[in-house]
Amino acid sequence: MSKSTFESKDTDTSSTPSKNTQSLSIHSSNITPAKIDWQMDDTGNKVPVSGEFGDVYFSNADGLAESRHVFLAHNQLPERLTNLAPNQCFTIAELGFGTGLNLLATWQLWRQLRDIHPQLATAKLHFISTEKFPIPRTDLTQILALWGQRAPELTTLIELLLAAYPPLIAGCHRLSFFDDNLTVDIWLGDAAESLTKLSSNSSSSHVPYVDAWFLDGFAPSCNSTLWADSIFAQMQRLSRPNTTAATYSCAGIVKRALQDCGFQIKKVKGFGRKNEMLTAIMLDTVNLTDNNNGNNSKDINSKDIISYNNTSTAAPDNDSQSAKPTDNLPAHSIVIGAGVSGLLTAWSLANRGIPVTLLDKSAPLAGASGNPRALLAPKMTPIHHVDEHLHTIGYLYSSRLYRCLNVDAKKSGLVPILEPTGALDLLMKANIGTEQIADYPDEMATTLSHEQAQTVSGLKTQDLSENLYLPQSGLVNPQALKDTILMHPLIHFQQVDVKSISETEESVCIKGNNQDKQTISISADNVVICAAFESHQLDKRIFDCRKIRGQLSWFTPTTEQLTILPKIPLKYSGYCALFTAQTGDAQLNDVVEQQSQFLLGASFIRNDTDIDIRTEEHQISRDKLVTAIPEMDSIIPTDISLWQGRAGIRTQTPDYHPIVGALADSKRTWVMSAMGAKGYAIAPICAEALTDMMLGAFPPLSTAMLTRLSPNRTRLQTPLT
Repeated sequence: MSKSTFESKDTDTSSTPSKNTQSLSIHSSNITPAKIDWQMDDTGNKVPVSGEFGDVYFSNADGLAESRHVFLAHNQLPERLTNLAPNQCFTIAELGFGTGLNLLATWQLWRQLRDIHPQLATAKLHFISTEKFPIPRTDLTQILALWGQRAPELTTLIELLLAAYPPLIAGCHRLSFFDDNLTVDIWLGDAAESLTKLSSNSSSSHVPYVDAWFLDGFAPSCNSTLWADSIFAQMQRLSRPNTTAATYSCAGIVKRALQDCGFQIKKVKGFGRKNEMLTAIMLDTVNLTDNNNGNNSKDINSKDIISYNNTSTAAPDNDSQSAKPTDNLPAHSIVIGAGVSGLLTAWSLANRGIPVTLLDKSAPLAGASGNPRALLAPKMTPIHHVDEHLHTIGYLYSSRLYRCLNVDAKKSGLVPILEPTGALDLLMKANIGTEQIADYPDEMATTLSHEQAQTVSGLKTQDLSENLYLPQSGLVNPQALKDTILMHPLIHFQQVDVKSISETEESVCIKGNNQDKQTISISADNVVICAAFESHQLDKRIFDCRKIRGQLSWFTPTTEQLTILPKIPLKYSGYCALFTAQTGDAQLNDVVEQQSQFLLGASFIRNDTDIDIRTEEHQISRDKLVTAIPEMDSIIPTDISLWQGRAGIRTQTPDYHPIVGALADSKRTWVMSAMGAKGYAIAPICAEALTDMMLGAFPPLSTAMLTRLSPNRTRLQTPLT
């Protein structure tokens, strides 16, 4: 992120990487955090400098003004964002997230525009950024504190960004800021690889593309990898006619690369002491002309909007040409099945402005998703697999989402969705050891000393020398999640036992029986089937998955037992957790509200779809716990006659991946199913990906991952035997 006060040699002298750059370009899923050096600029201010590339991130004196000049004004953002239609999404892609200053500047502009233009209330902004050497949270907090002092208007946004800032592991991290209709995807890893993973294929009639590019890597003389041919090839793939780009750089390799991939370039006045910068627009068959140096943007006409320099390159002659069409977006969607998959799918659609009719043959959370609590904890993998590991990326997104929903629940007087507890995995059934855990950032996963593990867990005699501690884990309250989601004004629940689904070119229609046994039909633009193992019954194109019965058990501990039961959730070959039943919990399960309950389980019975409560499975769960942790034998009651339980049917595919996407030969029928036992961890990110595919946006999962989740993948072509 080269800026003007610490001027880099922005020339065409480094067409080949330096020795240092070559050593840094080796592909690895291990993320190397940025090394921050603090140096004095020529105005006497301390500024952060990249230890990898020896270039300044920004000038403390005018870095924010430069971001506004180079990227906002010269991508015509004030005008183009103002002109968005209702429900339209504008997509920005940035190369080089750095300190997040460009995001903050864009975010502030977006907030200001939405405040004075009511028609933007339903418009969306999608900000995609890549970063190979992300700044650690501690350093970023220190850096952004400077801007909180210098630009107080950014203070609130800085706090929100830091609260959502992800652990530094490879892959896509989706940050959702629902109040601002802003989605931020930060792809950590090599930029060219990250751009390659962006899926431009769509099963809907809409193909995603980038509206504006922020080319903000360090200068080509410092880091040529962000200006490589592979980067520009991806820009060409992900753009369309009238996509714009802006960069502070005027290096010859940048000009030639932009032209070679279809952009018309123009030199314009740079910021401050920098004489020139580049703007560009992707050409189409329209004859683009130079209209007064391209200055065809209109003033915002509000004294509350920051002043932007609107001297720019040739912008789209008619910006509506570059607008994503909204007339073909769904006006109404149906979601069948109100378990965790259906609830999160309805939520994701509604947050894009799509009215949703949510159907279930009985009630929300009536099936396997309705346990008293769900443990939010990932199935860990060695870090070199992490960027393509659904469980890890899903867990991190779910954790952020549930914490965000906790705020909404509190405002509405509801109980929290997520109780942050942390969790301790005893590594009895894990794909990772303590040496591999050490590769992860401590804020996500770490190994405690034996003494620390005893203290945090309350266990006294168990060998805890090998363990996995998950500080961000917690207990999800399904009832609270359901209540919060169903409060969304665009989600309408109906009890309907769906009997048939028919699709035409114009719509999809479901027929079924309502709670009064009357036959009804409902039409919509599309339907998403989230009916777990019954999905196959609704559409034979959906794989007939393996059915696994799981019974969870719980009991009310005595006062004495409460003092010696584990303090936090534990994972072994099963899991156990102590929780306090909240108001509303008794609607779903036989619990005593406001009293502590101890949860353990679950059983694992293949090809059994009965959901009766079985004493022998209570015993199985007790035996599993005391075998793994012998000191529990004297604590957990042997009399299980008063235990409560809930049985549900998990749905599992042969490759253990869920089913997410459009059905074969269909544009209107979609499926999200087969979450196994990890629905609360992976359903939120899968719902986001599915919604993006439906609406023609870039999903937060790679093209390869979407292929692995496809309902039509090869592994699902052979029926189970």
